[in-house]
Amino acid sequence: MKVIWSPLAVERLEDIYDYIAQDNITAASDLTENIFTKVESLLENPNMGRVVPESNRENIRELFEGEYRIIYRVEKSYISVLTIRNFKQLLPDTDIE
Repeated sequence: MKVIWSPLAVERLEDIYDYIAQDNITAASDLTENIFTKVESLLENPNMGRVVPESNRENIRELFEGEYRIIYRVEKSYISVLTIRNFKQLLPDTDIE
């Protein structure tokens, strides 16, 4: 099994890093590293996250890191990181399609 990051997820992670780094580069780096670590842990247990309530689909799941939702899809041979959102933000359908 492998992890594939969608362009949207990469863009969101870069945006989050840039936003936090304006005030604290160390915090931004730590958060980014923690997100990568959480995603890598999915290789051992891809269904460890909860089902995303907005999708109600068993293969669309999420993990939390701080105040961020790491939203991913479990496929037969890979995990696709779809997006990363602040838990206060609404999740548009386009982010999980």
